[in-house]
Amino acid sequence: MEKYDPKEIEAKWQARWLDEQLFAPAPSTSRKKMYVLDMFPYPSGDGLHVGHAKTYTASDVVARYMRMKGFNVLHPMGWDAFGLPTENTAIKKNIHPAVLTKQNVDRFRLQMQRLGFSYNWDGEVNTTDPEYFKWTQWIFLQLHKAGLAYEDTISINWCPSCKTGLANEEVIDGACDRCHTPVETRPMRQWMLRITKYADRLLEGLDALDWPQFIKEAQVNWIGRSEGVEIKFDVDGYNEPIDVFTIRADTLFGATYIVLSPDHPLVMEITMGPQREAVEQYIQEANKPRKKVDDASKEKTGVFTGSYAINPVNDEKIPIWVADYVLMNYGSGAIMAVPAHDERDFEFATKYGLPIQQVIVPKQAPDEVELPYMGDGVVINSGMFDGQKASDARVSIAESLHFKSLAQLKVNYKLRDWVFSRQRYWGEPIPIIHCEDCGAVPVPEKDLPVLLPEVEKYEPTGTGESPLANVEDWVNVKCPICPKMAKRETNTMPQWAGSSWYWMRFCDPHNSEAIADDKKMTHWLPVDIYVGGAEHAVLHLLYARFWHKVLFDAGVVKHDEPFQRFRAVGLVMGEDGQKMSKSRGNVINPDDVVDEYGADTLRVYEMFMGPFEGSIAWSTDGIRGARRFLDRAWSVVSSHAKDAGEKDDSDLVFALHDTIKRVSESTEQFRFNTAISALMELLN
Repeated sequence: MEKYDPKEIEAKWQARWLDEQLFAPAPSTSRKKMYVLDMFPYPSGDGLHVGHAKTYTASDVVARYMRMKGFNVLHPMGWDAFGLPTENTAIKKNIHPAVLTKQNVDRFRLQMQRLGFSYNWDGEVNTTDPEYFKWTQWIFLQLHKAGLAYEDTISINWCPSCKTGLANEEVIDGACDRCHTPVETRPMRQWMLRITKYADRLLEGLDALDWPQFIKEAQVNWIGRSEGVEIKFDVDGYNEPIDVFTIRADTLFGATYIVLSPDHPLVMEITMGPQREAVEQYIQEANKPRKKVDDASKEKTGVFTGSYAINPVNDEKIPIWVADYVLMNYGSGAIMAVPAHDERDFEFATKYGLPIQQVIVPKQAPDEVELPYMGDGVVINSGMFDGQKASDARVSIAESLHFKSLAQLKVNYKLRDWVFSRQRYWGEPIPIIHCEDCGAVPVPEKDLPVLLPEVEKYEPTGTGESPLANVEDWVNVKCPICPKMAKRETNTMPQWAGSSWYWMRFCDPHNSEAIADDKKMTHWLPVDIYVGGAEHAVLHLLYARFWHKVLFDAGVVKHDEPFQRFRAVGLVMGEDGQKMSKSRGNVINPDDVVDEYGADTLRVYEMFMGPFEGSIAWSTDGIRGARRFLDRAWSVVSSHAKDAGEKDDSDLVFALHDTIKRVSESTEQFRFNTAISALMELLN
């Protein structure tokens, strides 16, 4: 009997699939459509890893299964190739990012083809291709036209290592999500996208999506919608009040001081003479480039302004402090401090000897409360509101203040507008021209794409200016409106731009006249099954939904959500149970596995090693077991092929149909490990 030889067999069929373009969707058909999409990869120099292989194998299994069920399947692949990782590597290797990108893409494509993924390679896209990013720039112009793209000088997250600004979503625990360097704060001119205008719609749209609950919750928490009241605190001896947003009006009688952000516009106006020097010095220190201060574990510091606010519920004077644990980018940049019922306020009040007034006690054991107490309960020390449930007092106190015109109902969001500028070379040029007379003028759509200039030096400047600012013959252009000379925008788009709409382009990847043909997008969208990493729960998935909704409003697409069903893949850990990394020496290269065991073995093992969404450690014994299973299957099929149809074995027929049912159900539910278990039982 002939032994199974994956090198010969897999290479033979993979070549035929490519030659015959077997996996291209039918151009027009009455068959039901199925759009199966992977999060397309960032083509790094290290190539594919086994985590990629787990994700892409799962989507490939589904795509092949749906084709076998008679669906017309769109299963594309492309490359998210602009951005910091490629540029940083290019600088280290002294090679142009465009050259490095092509090398990396070629390597990734070859690896994917060796793994037997059934992609429509004729529809491949690359975010660095001018024919692609022409439409990324076109979408920016639509955002600008709708008032959703604007310029502002704000304090932004600055990575001193990457030498560029970062969006809030790119900062994890106070550090750059790319290089893990502590992030500083710098005031800089930026292009911003008004994602906050879509906050409520981004929340509401989640309900109808077939996504993992923890992914939905991550977006809900990041958007951070909170309903509360904005309360006016008069300042003793000053005409303008301080507006404070709170969701806990029931604790207002426990507010014993006010805290302003160092960036609050009223700080210096209300600071009394003797305190001016101390406050000015504190603000100077706070405004220096520094690590982000919204870390709850950071020691609280502050300074007294010398002024007092009037608590509107009891007319008591309470001191006004300045502290960097209050940020301007949430609420009004001012808080009412209730140290008896807030950890940060309690820590600050204890350090500076400020009053602590308890106003909430639990219903049971009210005398045994340890402060700060953050639970629910009954109101005390609150005048006419004593004895009310805290939830009821929250409403009644707010209504009392609203009646006196001292408060108004308000909704706040944690979500901030998207910082869209990057002070780097390797990204899409922002299609804006700055004219002294006409202001920021959009590049005419007929002049898209705005290409990157070919340069020898593209290292970041670190000054806040993109290296493009030094390319004078590219920067200096005629204003599209008036006859004067003007200057191009020199900041580039973030990596997230190209990945915020690519599923649309896959519907019609070679269209030179539009983002994609309207009929084709109407046919294929929304994406039926989207597969990718849970680490993109906020960044990519939030941005993608935002852009899609904007284009829905503009009439470009017919559905306001891009991905109807999403499945998140769990990590493949090293054999030591740790996350794979070069430093630990536990990285498994899929090329090595394919060379030794074959692509089918790798695919079977990655689907069998555990639940798709679970993080599972790699096992060499496991990969050998998968190979033994395939060898046995090959042997059984080869041995009994001649006898096919000659015997009437009702038990075997029943087992076969039971297996088909179990495998079908498991595949549709992304329980690939149980599907393989069913096949193993049938083989036995």
